[in-house]
Amino acid sequence: MTGQRSDETVQQTILDTITEHGLEYAMHEGAHGGLPGIVVALPGERRLKTNTILSIGEHSVRIEAFVCRQPDENHEGVYRFLLKRNRRLYGMAYTLDNVGDIYLVGRMALHSVTPDEVDRILGQVLEAVDADFNTLLELGFKSSIQKEWEWRVSRGESLKNLRAFRHLIDEDGDDGDGPSRARRNGSTP
Repeated sequence: MTGQRSDETVQQTILDTITEHGLEYAMHEGAHGGLPGIVVALPGERRLKTNTILSIGEHSVRIEAFVCRQPDENHEGVYRFLLKRNRRLYGMAYTLDNVGDIYLVGRMALHSVTPDEVDRILGQVLEAVDADFNTLLELGFKSSIQKEWEWRVSRGESLKNLRAFRHLIDEDGDDGDGPSRARRNGSTP
C-alpha cells in the first residue's frame, strides 16, 4: 500500500519526539499476546506521573493510559463526568477495563504519526489526566478521603497530599484540626 509507513519509521518518530521533550520512557515487550510498545512517563501536578503506552500495530498506534482504579462509590456520577469529558478530548476517550478501572485510550493512523501529532496526543493525555484526577477522586472516593483525613488527624500525621480535598472535610463539619463536630459534641455520625 502506498503512503504506509513502516513500524520502524513510526517508532523512531515517537522516540525522537519523546526524547526531544525530555520525557522518560521504556520499551515494553508486550504481554499475553499484546503488541510491544513504548511506555512514556508523563509528569503532572495533581497526578504526579501518568504512564502511557504507545503500541504500534499494523495500521495504527494505540495510546493507553491508566487513570485510576474502579471507583468505590458514586459510579453514576463518575461515569457521567467521564462521558461529558469525552466530548472535549482530542483523539482520546475515557473507558473502563473489565474490572471497572478507568483508562484514557485513543488511536492514530500510522500515516498521521508526526512529531506534532505525537506531541498533541501526549499533551492531551497529560492535560486530561492532570485536570480530571482530583475530580475523579472526589466523585468516586469521597468516603475514603474523609476516613483517611480523620485517621491522619487522629494520629498527628501529615495532611500534605490531602490538602486539595480539604473542602470535602469542611463541608461535613470537620475543620481538619481535630475530631468532627459531631464527635466533639458527644454524638456519633
